[in-house]
Amino acid sequence: MELRHLRHFVALAEEEHFGRAAERVFVVQQALSNSIRNLEDEVGVPLVLRTTRRVQLTPAGQEFLIGARETLALASQSVDRARRAARGEVGRLSVGFVSGLAFGGLPEIVRRFRELYPNVSVDLRELTAQEQEAALRGGMIDVGLMLLPVRDPGLDSRALWRQPLVAALPAGHELARRRRLTIGLLRDEPFVFFPRHLRATYFDQVMRWTSTAGFTPNVVQEAIEVPTLLSLVAAGVGVFLPIQFFSRLALPGVVYRPIDGAPLVDIVAVWSREPAPANPVVKAFLTVAREALGEQPQASPGTLAPDP
Repeated sequence: MELRHLRHFVALAEEEHFGRAAERVFVVQQALSNSIRNLEDEVGVPLVLRTTRRVQLTPAGQEFLIGARETLALASQSVDRARRAARGEVGRLSVGFVSGLAFGGLPEIVRRFRELYPNVSVDLRELTAQEQEAALRGGMIDVGLMLLPVRDPGLDSRALWRQPLVAALPAGHELARRRRLTIGLLRDEPFVFFPRHLRATYFDQVMRWTSTAGFTPNVVQEAIEVPTLLSLVAAGVGVFLPIQFFSRLALPGVVYRPIDGAPLVDIVAVWSREPAPANPVVKAFLTVAREALGEQPQASPGTLAPDP
């Protein structure tokens, strides 16, 4: 049974005239008449009573009209959903994010995406960068949000935002009295930092940056989460070099100071080359993420890049 036959039947039922119904559906009258006869042959019972003045529905035709309208409405809804899905307006999206982005970046992106795409169900999963890469390869998440580009050839990435490193110092530290610092001033300080195996690119690039000032940080304590590291700073265990947006985390006992010449760190969106680039929901999310952060990343000689 063809949808065009149902459309012709509904038009005839509502116009009660073959000529007017044919004009309404943009066919000649004979084509409409043939369409109705084909429909009656397929249903197996007469649907209309033909008179010289008007067309009336048989009792069977009246019942069939109810179903025809419902079928056409469902078909229209299906077409609409398919078109909206192609535009990324409906569907599901699983997003991985590193914990630090909960303090800056993630709230802005998710809030804006929900405003623009309320019919997309968003599942947020807190994962390390390594866990996100594995989840992307395994199809467990659609897109990841992390720091610095990835080097997996099966994954693609886009820089969304760039932030400089800053110094997190104990509130009573002598350097906290200064408005700005240079990296050399931290030469003799104990540091707290991530374990290298969790943030290898970040770790190595920071070490290369400090080496330009003639020293290697003395890491006296490691922790895997930014709030924990900042708590260690507050306790006076050492200093830390977080990204600027972590200064939003106003932890008692911690002050943040900008560092002259500090490298910029990319916050990136990462997705699988296959098949995610063709996923319109992922494309919509990437567009919103870039716009929500309100900054177009530009090349900078100080940017932390992947290891050569």
